[in-house]
Amino acid sequence: METNKEISALFNLIDDPDEEVFGLVSEKIVDYGKIIIPNLEHLWETTPDEETQSRIELLIHRLHYRDLSEDFRQWSVSGHHDLMLGAMLACKFQYPEMSTSSVIQEIEKVRRNIWLELNNYLTPLEQINILTSILYSYYGLKGGETNYNEPNEFLLHKTLETKRGNQISNGILYLILAEMLDIPVKAINIPKQFVLAYCKPGYSDENNKDYESMIEFFIDPTSGQVFTHNDVKSYFKRISVPPVPTYFKPEMNKQVIRVLLEEFAKCFTSEKEAYKQAELTDLAKMLD
Repeated sequence: METNKEISALFNLIDDPDEEVFGLVSEKIVDYGKIIIPNLEHLWETTPDEETQSRIELLIHRLHYRDLSEDFRQWSVSGHHDLMLGAMLACKFQYPEMSTSSVIQEIEKVRRNIWLELNNYLTPLEQINILTSILYSYYGLKGGETNYNEPNEFLLHKTLETKRGNQISNGILYLILAEMLDIPVKAINIPKQFVLAYCKPGYSDENNKDYESMIEFFIDPTSGQVFTHNDVKSYFKRISVPPVPTYFKPEMNKQVIRVLLEEFAKCFTSEKEAYKQAELTDLAKMLD
């Protein structure tokens, strides 16, 4: 974008020590939209002052965030909440220039390897053993405890890149693959955990409230390990929480992405990054 006199005047005021002046300048710059980002990037490269650079970075982030908010709004009101698209939108919060095509290609490569091993005569457990074996053993996916000091471990493209994630990012990858392969795996809302469940036919019937009886078994997305109803009962005893039916209700894709955004927000607790926590919380509220 060509730099006109008004933009030059606004750029000259970015380093103004008066926060009120900077606030007004920011609003005017953001009103230009993403078209002004290359100008801001050039200004950042030619500005030696670190504080001014931080302000420029914040302006660029605000411009990307405005578009991302609209993308999430559109995704939220769409008829079909594609899980892969929702997860990639979350990635764009930190990596606005992320390539979505490389993510799609990588997931398709894993899906094809699993699909080649599947057939119509497999039991639910055999299906999951194939999916798990290829994803965790052959592909090499690793998982660990949720670490809020590692924001990249919440992001789908980084999980694919490093082959390491946490319960949520691994779980979302698992859910995406299961959906592509028509394997009935869903996330469920067990407290303090992101757990997957292999659901029997009819699990989504609105008249059915006995959700637990519609689950064949459970899957820990950190490692792909399968566990039983008795294992889950033991967990509830250990945390002294009664296992109410809603904990076993399958979560829709919109709810899964909301959980991702809420947990991802916990990575940004410092005063300097508090605005990111607020923005992610606002995005999550859009999915209520």
